[in-house]
Amino acid sequence: MKTTETPAPRPAESGASVSKVDAPAPKPARQKKEGGVLNVFSHGVLIIWAIMVVMPLLWAVMTSFKSDSSIFGSPWSLPDKLHFDNWSRAWTQANMGDYFLNTVLVVGGSLIGTLVLGSMAAYVLARFDFPGNRFIYYLFVGGMSFPIMLALVPLFYVVNNMGMLNTIHGLILVYIAYSLPFTVFFLTAFFRTLPSSVAEAAFVDGASHTRTFFQIMLPMAKPGLISVGIFNFLGQWNQYMLPTVLNTDPDKKVLTQGLVQLAVSQGYKGDWSGLFAGLVMAMLPVLGAYIVFQRQVVQGLTAGALK
Repeated sequence: MKTTETPAPRPAESGASVSKVDAPAPKPARQKKEGGVLNVFSHGVLIIWAIMVVMPLLWAVMTSFKSDSSIFGSPWSLPDKLHFDNWSRAWTQANMGDYFLNTVLVVGGSLIGTLVLGSMAAYVLARFDFPGNRFIYYLFVGGMSFPIMLALVPLFYVVNNMGMLNTIHGLILVYIAYSLPFTVFFLTAFFRTLPSSVAEAAFVDGASHTRTFFQIMLPMAKPGLISVGIFNFLGQWNQYMLPTVLNTDPDKKVLTQGLVQLAVSQGYKGDWSGLFAGLVMAMLPVLGAYIVFQRQVVQGLTAGALK
């Protein structure tokens, strides 16, 4: 008797079939090539953007140490020697020192007031539910979209009726009101990312809301405060429209008003080196503040995304 049996699969064939199924597919070379091209393109764009930003700043600093004849004769060459008298002339004769002091007083007072009031309002809007919470929040958001030019005329009469026209404290209050919408909008989103367990533990230990805010939550929000502080510092330091309308006293003008006056007056005198020296004086504090706090700015901007 003959019997037919199905032959057993060969070990070699079974092993070959398994290796074909389990073997990982090789990465296509086209994907690597496209990724490399994209990296080269992005780095090239960043390099071009950096050159476009840095070159005018370096040229302004270099020109501030040159004489007037060198500025027009060879604008792109290095100065033959450092003319520090340009800076001293702009600081004393053009009253840039007085303008600088007025700007420090106005921006310093308004920045402190903006951060204190903005952080308190943002903390309440982010941590407490009460009737009208969303309405108040959207009022602050709507204030960001309101053009300041439409409020100049009524703002002038309001400040004048309060007796604060051409005063340092009047300009500080206006700067605070101008910067509060963005500050509250930024810090409200930041306070929502902070853990609530720390505040709850403080409440259990008997801490009041005021103590919890100032001793616990506010130090935790330091990256966000530094970030929004830098943005407010940039906007308030470079503010020109508000002081032009509300501050017409020559002895209380801020730096932006002084630069415009210096540009107009030096245009007739031909002292362009003094003008560039005054421009660099107004530019250096902003650059210095960002260089010192750049790490905190990045942490504040990415804190919500990393939560």
